[in-house]
Amino acid sequence: MEGEITKIKDLKPEDKRVNVLAKVVHKSEPKEITTRYGEIKHVTEAVLGDETGVVTMSLWDDQANQVEEGDTIVVNNGYVSLVRGHMRLNVGKYGEIKTSDEPMDEVNEELDMSAAEHEMQYRKRSYGGRRYNNNYNNYRR
Repeated sequence: MEGEITKIKDLKPEDKRVNVLAKVVHKSEPKEITTRYGEIKHVTEAVLGDETGVVTMSLWDDQANQVEEGDTIVVNNGYVSLVRGHMRLNVGKYGEIKTSDEPMDEVNEELDMSAAEHEMQYRKRSYGGRRYNNNYNNYRR
């Protein structure tokens, strides 16, 4: 494993570079979505859990083939995002999913970290010396 393991109860919105050891409690059927760029993608949601809680993970396209219900997995270099205000664990192009031989029998399904709704945080962005707020229409110098 690369780096320190983060317990599911300690995940926060907008966390980056997290490593999670968890059991796949449930895996849904893939859904087909069209991205804002017109691409067709498939997303599968999996509920991962450890002794502290559960969180929903978004698995894109071939990532869904890497996990099965009952597997213990390690997510290396994952990140947390908000989907409609609810936390999702993700593995981007710089992260990875591996199966683990480490047994995980106890899963606390009482605390669902994806159930709570969080307020979306908007970051100020700077492009070429110009500052834009969340919707690019608020131009400031």
